Amino acid sequence: MVQIPNTPTSADVARLAGVSRATVSYVLNNTSAVRISEPTRRRVREAARELGYVPHAAARSLRAGHSRMVLMPAPAIPVGPLYSGFLNELQWELGRLDYTVVQYGTVGLQGDEAARSWAELRPVAVLVPGAELGPQGVGVLKRSGARAVVTLGPGRVDGAHAMLMDYDAVGEGAGAHLYTRGRRRIGVVVPEGSGLEAYSRPRLAGVRRALRGTDAAVTELPLAFTEESAAQLAARWRESALDAVFAYNDEYAMLLMRALQDTGVRIPEDVAVIGADDLMLGRLLRPRLSTVHIELPSGRDLAELVDRAVRDPGGEPEVHKVLGATVVPRESS
Repeated sequence: MVQIPNTPTSADVARLAGVSRATVSYVLNNTSAVRISEPTRRRVREAARELGYVPHAAARSLRAGHSRMVLMPAPAIPVGPLYSGFLNELQWELGRLDYTVVQYGTVGLQGDEAARSWAELRPVAVLVPGAELGPQGVGVLKRSGARAVVTLGPGRVDGAHAMLMDYDAVGEGAGAHLYTRGRRRIGVVVPEGSGLEAYSRPRLAGVRRALRGTDAAVTELPLAFTEESAAQLAARWRESALDAVFAYNDEYAMLLMRALQDTGVRIPEDVAVIGADDLMLGRLLRPRLSTVHIELPSGRDLAELVDRAVRDPGGEPEVHKVLGATVVPRESS
């Protein structure tokens, strides 16, 4: 019978499994450089579970010369189902590559100040959405031991890998679609007070780019994500004489659509409506919601980029253009 100590060690796991401590280390750290049979791997994992043994992350980091922590700043803005699904896939793929993903909140901190806070945790990689980081912040992270800094947004940052997302294309597709449907007085919903400017302003610019040089007019429509705000906008709708609206995304589109219908505005007869994200709920509405389908980067591709950068920290920063935008026309427009 094996005596189980209060704090089990790798030696205890090795004794119970009948293997060496080195084998325990190879198995529990998912080392692929050493060939170990599957029955042996199962035996080691079962012994670790029985003893309640968990590898010591700090000790493993010392041996490897770096941690396996990938830090992702927690979003400071509401994230919808589309982005949440992308984050889940990314975390799963990074876990498959033996990284630990930590979402870290830095409320009130931005840019290089936030980077210093992230650096205190000594992550091996940092994934930064939006435009929250500058070259100085990248330098701070690298000096603290981060081997990979990856930004996801509309522009590049010196020293960082970049997944470039062209949010203008979302608005451009929506604007062009409404114009081809014969709409000429087009409103564009811009979320109010929710920190979404990095996404909403490019979408507005995309609509304007699509309609530049035409006989169409674009009107900016600030809207908070509340029923009260939508009702107030809907009450003024007839005097605005708008015959179409790109409502930023599907959630704002559904909010405004219901408010317009409550005031007697017919969709699409009086007003054509299009959103973005292609959420399932939009297909269940009547009329079904037209939308812009957004193809986010593959979680696997991004995880593999992080892994390449960690393995080769001195390599040239990679830049990839991602985020496809395709209009999906339905009854609402």
